Amino acid sequence: MDFFETIEKRHSYRGLYEDSAVPESDLVKILDAGIRAPSGHNAQSTSFFVVTNNDLIKEISELFKYNKKTIATASAIIVVATRKITFNHIISADYELEDYGAAVQNILLAVTALGYASVWLDGECRLDGADKALAKLLDISDELKVRTILPIGIPQKIGKQTPRKPFDERVIWKK
Repeated sequence: MDFFETIEKRHSYRGLYEDSAVPESDLVKILDAGIRAPSGHNAQSTSFFVVTNNDLIKEISELFKYNKKTIATASAIIVVATRKITFNHIISADYELEDYGAAVQNILLAVTALGYASVWLDGECRLDGADKALAKLLDISDELKVRTILPIGIPQKIGKQTPRKPFDERVIWKK
């Protein structure tokens, strides 16, 4: 799939997945896309935990309120966590959120390019302590903050990107 076609086809999939595994070789490609994302000061503050065990996937789905069925039917779940790394030599800054956002976008594009579907569940991770429960369930170090999960699989239904505002409403040329 061409890069720009991948961008046009990427969408947030909240349906059910086929009962078919995502091959580990594809998961490696998807994760490598996340690892190769830009990173402030090359801190590489984002970590990825991959869950492919069906029983564990079902346990994870129970931690979530709104997307239980989507999560429960996923072939794999990528749990994305960040580590705060502060740089004081220039300004007191960290790039945790920027690193995380770039990594997730790369992952979502790779998922789409390979013919799978996913959804970025950042907001739902923050509801009712799901992030902390997930960290405990997966034995994720206290040094890391769980940011989101990305359920991945072959969608039962073909989705499409929701409409975007017109180009001219979002882009302002200053010539």
